[in-house]
Amino acid sequence: MTARPLIPALCLVVLAACGGGRGLHDLDRTSWGPDEFSVLPALPLEIPPVLGLPPPTPGGVNRTDRNPVAEGVAALGGTQRAPGAGVPAADTALVAHAGRNGTDPAIRTTLASEDAAIRRGAGQGARGLFGGDRYFPAYAFMALDAYAEMARFRALGVRVPTAPPGN
Repeated sequence: MTARPLIPALCLVVLAACGGGRGLHDLDRTSWGPDEFSVLPALPLEIPPVLGLPPPTPGGVNRTDRNPVAEGVAALGGTQRAPGAGVPAADTALVAHAGRNGTDPAIRTTLASEDAAIRRGAGQGARGLFGGDRYFPAYAFMALDAYAEMARFRALGVRVPTAPPGN
């Protein structure tokens, strides 16, 4: 028996081992890389109604610069408020209800440290013999069983939509 048929198989195995990255599933990420949301395309150029140059406005904005927050608010049917203007009068009841149990000003720091602890807890044992994806095992305890929740809500008398048959 010759080794000739084994060479293509070995090449395929080597190429398969060079598979793509894990992206968000990489729990050991040390570099976050570029921020794709910090690059904004400019608005298209337009001819102003008056072709004279406007007076310079130091510290002003360019008409072709984007404002993602204002564009998002407008896309959702809202109106842009000045920064630091506070809560609109129409939303005070909503904000009061959302903060009825108090708010934590350091919530982002708290969540980041708790998530780091979860990632550290998902050690090498979660990878198995040949490595693999640790993302789902690391967060498995947070998974929600949709069918169990549907049954729980139905038992409480809450009307829930129908769902496809479970496994």
